[in-house]
Amino acid sequence: MGKRRSAREKALQVLFELEFHDSDADAVLLRHRKEKKASASAPDYTDWLVRGVLGRRDEIDGLVQGASKNWRVSRMPLVDRNILRMAVFELLEEKFVVPAIVINEAIEIAKKYSGEEAAVFVNGVLDAVRKKLEAKDASLEVKNAEPRQESPKKRAGSPAGGDKKK
Repeated sequence: MGKRRSAREKALQVLFELEFHDSDADAVLLRHRKEKKASASAPDYTDWLVRGVLGRRDEIDGLVQGASKNWRVSRMPLVDRNILRMAVFELLEEKFVVPAIVINEAIEIAKKYSGEEAAVFVNGVLDAVRKKLEAKDASLEVKNAEPRQESPKKRAGSPAGGDKKK
């Protein structure tokens, strides 16, 4: 198992625990690091995921809710909900991993911790979120693009172009 997969799984465990206890995330991360000997994995990535999900939970839950049909985020199984949150956070913030890999990692973690049905559900929701984010990025690129220069003919003020001799 790769370091990032291990970090994602540890982040899932921390987020799962935080669902039950209103604990300090830093304290839970530290305890998990000590108990699980997380130094062999990527503890910084685990910390980044946990803090990122917690810091942007409302935004992430909104994206998940918008992409899931007939499921409220609050009614989703805890494991599935937190896998989705981590993956959506990565889709929003991880610029060095392509979306297909983020989604595939989430699917594999869902298979391991929740089952095949959950993996199908996670895949569908994340693909919908990915499409929405890509559409949003595309519209931002269009809005931020340099305005086209007017053609010299239009600037001259004549509808047919150029100055006509009178």
